[in-house]
Amino acid sequence: MIPEEFKDMRPFEPEELPAAYDSLLADPTFRAVAGMVMPQIPAEALGPMMHGCKTCLEFQYTFIRPLLEGVIKKCTTGLTSDFSQLELSREKENYTYISNHRDIVLDSGLLDMVLFVDKGFNTVEIAIGDNLLIYPWIKTLVRINRSFIVTRKGGIREMLQSSIRLSSYMHYVIGEKKAPIWIAQREGRSKDSTDHTQESILKMFAMGGEGTPAERLISLNMAPLAISYEYDPCDWLKAMEFQLKRDNPEHKKSQADDLMNMKTGIFGYKGRVHYQAAECMNDFIAALPTDMSKNDFFATVATEIDRRIYSNYHLYPGNYVAIDLLQGGDAHANRYTAEERATFEHYLAGQLQKIDIPGKDETFLRTKLLEMYANPALNQLKVMGEGING
Repeated sequence: MIPEEFKDMRPFEPEELPAAYDSLLADPTFRAVAGMVMPQIPAEALGPMMHGCKTCLEFQYTFIRPLLEGVIKKCTTGLTSDFSQLELSREKENYTYISNHRDIVLDSGLLDMVLFVDKGFNTVEIAIGDNLLIYPWIKTLVRINRSFIVTRKGGIREMLQSSIRLSSYMHYVIGEKKAPIWIAQREGRSKDSTDHTQESILKMFAMGGEGTPAERLISLNMAPLAISYEYDPCDWLKAMEFQLKRDNPEHKKSQADDLMNMKTGIFGYKGRVHYQAAECMNDFIAALPTDMSKNDFFATVATEIDRRIYSNYHLYPGNYVAIDLLQGGDAHANRYTAEERATFEHYLAGQLQKIDIPGKDETFLRTKLLEMYANPALNQLKVMGEGING
């Protein structure tokens, strides 16, 4: 029996799905969106098909899987993965995948494709911020899609209680349900692709469970996950946001901006996509000195997660081209061809053309775009001991 305290934040249970389906079907916006993204399903067949799904996993298999397969086919040149560093089996699949965060929807969605379709394991329970649940139907839909809600708004006391509840739920999923989880290493996407794990995320992990902070983190079976997109379709939106915030420090994204980012991220071109799982963090954490201060402990764990993500990036020619364009040299020219460099520069120019804002600063915007692609390579070169000049 799932504790009552998790009722409003967790994925729906099978007996709750019929009412959830009915609420979606009664929403004209949901029906319109469903018609656009699943035109092959007649409007009159949608309800019976949904009610035919008796579990969240059946819903994902019936509706989400074909949608993601279409995205992979039309918007990528292939999805690959390597989970060989993990002991992954039917008896051992309850990992907390903590990853760099590139795309609002697809980071977790494509992980499900890797685990469920390619490897035959369970789909993950997905941590999603309530700031993205713009409409009631979106909140209902993500909970059907095995998401649990992360509260991002409220006073200090409310946020503390929400963090404790969130952590307790994660420990329940890993320890009792024996199910896997996906959560980003930081709140929100890393707009410049520097991908630093927020220590506050790890401190939240340690609010639930039992024992020392180390024992609590170990019980979550954290597995760093490096997600590598050859092209980020939202790169121009992120660059534009950098300039808007530079020109007006009070600038904040609107709900329409969030929807635009979600739509662009899903349906924009991504090139090659690779998921690389690193070794579980448990042995590393268990070997840390027991007399470390809490601040040093969390900082050390965060740094190691970063190191494992950086070293497991799957880099592409554009990453190295971006370094050379930023630095004004050709130190990494041995990692790409002249044709690959020309292709990336052509792509970059096309993304810049999409930006239409007052006082458009092309030099600034181009630099921000280059940093997004250069930073993963710079970080990997640094942790691999090669230095920024390869």
